[in-house]
Amino acid sequence: MNQHDVIILGAGASGLWAALTAAKRGRKVLVVDHARKAGRKILIAGGGKCNFTNIDLSAANYHCKNKHFCKSALARFTPWHMVEYLSLHNIPWEEREHSQLFCSRSAADITEALYNDCLENNVRFIFSKQITNVQKNDDLFDVQLTSSQHYAPSLIVALGGSAWPQVGATDAGYKLARQFGHKIIPTFPALVPLMMPSNWKLKNLSGMALPVSIRCNKKQYTENMLFTHKGISGPVVLQISAHWKKGDAIEIDFLPHTSINDILEDAGPKPLLKTVLNRNFPERLASALIPKELGEKQVAQLSKKDMQELRSCIHAFTVIPTGTEGIKKAEATGGGVDTNTVSSKTMESKLCTGLYFTGEVLDVLGDLGGFNLHWAWASGNAAGEAV
Repeated sequence: MNQHDVIILGAGASGLWAALTAAKRGRKVLVVDHARKAGRKILIAGGGKCNFTNIDLSAANYHCKNKHFCKSALARFTPWHMVEYLSLHNIPWEEREHSQLFCSRSAADITEALYNDCLENNVRFIFSKQITNVQKNDDLFDVQLTSSQHYAPSLIVALGGSAWPQVGATDAGYKLARQFGHKIIPTFPALVPLMMPSNWKLKNLSGMALPVSIRCNKKQYTENMLFTHKGISGPVVLQISAHWKKGDAIEIDFLPHTSINDILEDAGPKPLLKTVLNRNFPERLASALIPKELGEKQVAQLSKKDMQELRSCIHAFTVIPTGTEGIKKAEATGGGVDTNTVSSKTMESKLCTGLYFTGEVLDVLGDLGGFNLHWAWASGNAAGEAV
C-alpha cells in the first residue's frame, strides 16, 4: 500500500515549504501536482525575480475576515528566516523600494533550492497527475490519482487560489474544502488592474504613468499609476483593487505630495492656469483634467468656485470603475477557506482531524510587495511543523 505520513496537494510555495519542514522532522512526505514541475507561480513571481518577502512585514499587511488569524504563523516565520535560507544556499538577493526583497538573478534559484532540498530529505513527488478523488476512511486520507492511490493520516491542501489560470491555477482547493465541510468566503480577483467607463475623461492617456494617491473604502495607497487602454493599472491600483467592490467609487489625488494651492501661490498672479499646470503635470493629463475655460484664466482671476473645482479635479478626482480585468490578470485571489474553522497555529482544520490548509487557498490576502509569497512560506512552515 502507498502509505505516507503526509500527502501534500500542490507543489507551489506553501506546499514545498510544508514538505521540506515536515521531511526535516522525519516525516515520510508525498507531494502531488498536476503540473509538470514544481513552483510554476514562484518562477513568474516578481517579473521572474521572485519578490520573496518584505522586511516591513506585519499582520497589518494582510486582509482576512478573521483579522488576528495571520499573527501566529507570521510571528514564528519572519522575513529573516527567508533571508537566512537564501544565504545558506548562496542565492543573491537585493532590497528594492518599499522594503521588497527580490532574487538578484532569477526566481528559479529559490524553486530549485527548495525542490532539491526536498529531494535530499526524501520527499517524493508525483507530477502531471490529476487528483480524481479524495476521501477519509477511518484515520487515513485516501487520495486517488489517475494511475495510483495513496494514503496518509495527514493531508495538506496547498492548491492555491484561482489567480493565473494560464499557469495552471484552479479552484480545486476550494472544492476539497467544501467537501470536508468548510465554508468558502466568496473569492474575487485581487491585485488586479481596474477597467473604466468607455466615456471617462482620461481614456486617451494610455501609456502615461505618474505617482498618485488612491482612496477607496477608507483605504489609501500612494504609488505609481499607469493609464491603460482599458483603464488604470500600476502598483497603487493593484493595491487598492483588494478593497474595491463593484459599484464603489475611487478617489484619485494627482498631486499626493503637494497642494495645488501652494503651487499657485509660488507661481504668482499672472501666469495662465494651464501654464502652471503644464509645469507640474504631463500636458495631456492637465488638458484632460481641467475644463478648457478654467485653464485659460490667470491665477489671479480664479474665484473661490474655480479653486474648489480645481481642487476637486486634482486632489479628489472621482470615478466608478466598471470592473477589474479579471482572474487572468490578477496577481492573487481574495477570499477562500474561512479561517474561523482553521487553527491559526497549525493550519489544521477544526472540522476534520489531520486536514490542513496553506497559502492562497485560505481567506488571507496580502498587500502587493512580497507579502503573499511570505504568507505561503509562513503558513507552509506552520503546517509542516504540525503534521
